[in-house]
Amino acid sequence: MVNFADDPRALAEFIRRNLPVRPVPGLPHIRLHTATASSGVWRLGGEGAPYWPWCWGGGLALAHHLAACPQEVRGRRVLDLGSGSGLVAIAAAMAGAGEVRAVDTDPRALAAIGLNAGLNGVAIAAVAGDLLSGPPPDADLILVGDLFYEPELARLVLAWLDLCRAAGLEVMVGDIGRADLPLARLAAVAAYPVHDFGQPPGVPGSIGTVYRMRA
Repeated sequence: MVNFADDPRALAEFIRRNLPVRPVPGLPHIRLHTATASSGVWRLGGEGAPYWPWCWGGGLALAHHLAACPQEVRGRRVLDLGSGSGLVAIAAAMAGAGEVRAVDTDPRALAAIGLNAGLNGVAIAAVAGDLLSGPPPDADLILVGDLFYEPELARLVLAWLDLCRAAGLEVMVGDIGRADLPLARLAAVAAYPVHDFGQPPGVPGSIGTVYRMRA
């Protein structure tokens, strides 16, 4: 198996050839390279199974909210934490954000973010790295979709977001109600019907809620 993470050009070409461009469910003005059953994403190598070739419910909820309420990001410096495909970052850029950074630890995701930003005609800085052990970033707003899916990760994310809030940054979270979501720290602002990855076609979807994190 080739580790495409070591060859950015080969990685980008694999995504172009094997992940067809599809409209985002419920948001047809946004298009993404999306995996299908025949895409063979397991051939991408790297650490862990890739999670970014699909749309997840929390990110979809955030993207819906930014499309409906562009004033949330207009003119602001936005950071999309754990960006995956870049969906939320793209939605922020389309809504008029002044600057958008899409951060992810997976180099395969960063390649997809670059390609997806190009598809949608927006400028996004795709940034590699794990921010959770560092200081708050130079930003106005942190967007977090679908990062509270595992207890230890949820603990680390919440601790870092607490630092961001203490530094005066605003935080918005999108989620479908996963077990480790820190509901006591969140205030719901909107909800949207979404279809989370893994839900079969024809099966009723989920409700994706957008929250603002309390100080």
